[in-house]
Amino acid sequence: MTKIQESGEKVIANVERVIVGKHHEVRLALVALLCRGHLLIEDVPGTGKTVLAKAIARSLGCSFRRIQFTPDLLPSDVTGLSIYNQKTQEFEFRPGPIMAQVVLADEINRATPKTQSSLLECMEERQATIDGTTYTMPDPFLVIATQNPIEYEGTFALPEAQLDRFMLRLRLGYPQPIEEIVILDEQKRTHPLEDIEEVCSTEELRELQAAVREIYVDSTVSDYIVRLVNATRTHPDVYLGASPRGSLALYRAGQALAALLGRDYVIPDDVKMLAEPALAHRLIIKTSSSIHDVQPAAVVRELLDSVAIGAVHPTGQGGPRPLDSAAAVGRSSSSRTVVTDTTA
Repeated sequence: MTKIQESGEKVIANVERVIVGKHHEVRLALVALLCRGHLLIEDVPGTGKTVLAKAIARSLGCSFRRIQFTPDLLPSDVTGLSIYNQKTQEFEFRPGPIMAQVVLADEINRATPKTQSSLLECMEERQATIDGTTYTMPDPFLVIATQNPIEYEGTFALPEAQLDRFMLRLRLGYPQPIEEIVILDEQKRTHPLEDIEEVCSTEELRELQAAVREIYVDSTVSDYIVRLVNATRTHPDVYLGASPRGSLALYRAGQALAALLGRDYVIPDDVKMLAEPALAHRLIIKTSSSIHDVQPAAVVRELLDSVAIGAVHPTGQGGPRPLDSAAAVGRSSSSRTVVTDTTA
C-alpha cells in the first residue's frame, strides 16, 4: 500500500466513524482536498453535510470555522473588516471566519448573491483583498459549502462563476434503513464526532498534495478529458458548457483518485468516475430542454457513453508501476506509453 493510499484510508476510516454508509462520497471529499479543490454538497437538511466537514477538519488537525449563511449576512462578515482603533489611532484588520484551513459555508444559497460572491477571490486565488490590502489564505485551504435544493423556500441560486469554482459537487442522500439503525445505536449516549482525533497532520497533508501533482497522466487521458468537456459545449440541450476550469478539475481529481487507489498513473475509468461530480454542476441547460426535465447529470452520463477513448499501448519492460512514497514521483522513459487515437 502506498503512502498516499495508506494515509487516505486512515482519514476515510476516521470520517466513516460518523458518516455511515457513504464511502464513495467521503472519498470524493478527500479527492477535492488532495488536489486543493473546493467541495459543494447539495442535499436536504439532516443528511450529514455539516458533520462531514467537521470530521474532515478534525481528522487532519486543521483549523475550522463555520459560516452560517443567511439573507442578512454581509460580505465583511465573511472576509473580515478594518476597524479604527481610537487608542492607537490606526486601522486594525479583524479577519473573518474565511481565514481558516477548513471553512464550512453552511447553506450558502440562503445568502444574497453579493455575499456569495465575496468567496470568489478567496476560493480561486486563495487571498482576500480588503480595503486595498491583500491577505493570504492559510495552507491548506478548503471550502466545503452546503446548500439545500433550489426548490426550497428562501434560497438564492448560486451564480455561474461561483459554481465553477467548486471542483466537485456531491449529494450524500438518505442512509439505508440498516445504516440508519447503526446511526441510532452509535448515538445512544454521545455523538461519535466527539471522539474523532487527528490521524494526519497538516504537514503530511501538504506533502500528499505535492505528491498527487506528480501522478502521471497519459496524453490519451488528457485528450479524453478535453473531448469530453468540449462535448458539453456543443450538446444540443446545453446553453453553457463546462469551462477549461472543468477540464483542469477532471485532470487534478483524476490524479488524486488514482493515488488513493494505489496507482501512480491515471486511467480513463478514473475520469469516468469523476465526470458527473466534476462537470454536472457547471452545465446550464437550455430553457426549452428544462421544460422536458433534462438534467445536467443525465447529459454527462450520455456523453460518457458517446465520447470514445483513445487506445493506449504500453511499450518496453516497464509499464505502470505502483506509487512507493508520498514524495514527488517521476516516470522513467522506459515506462512511457505510445498513444494511438482511435477516434481519428
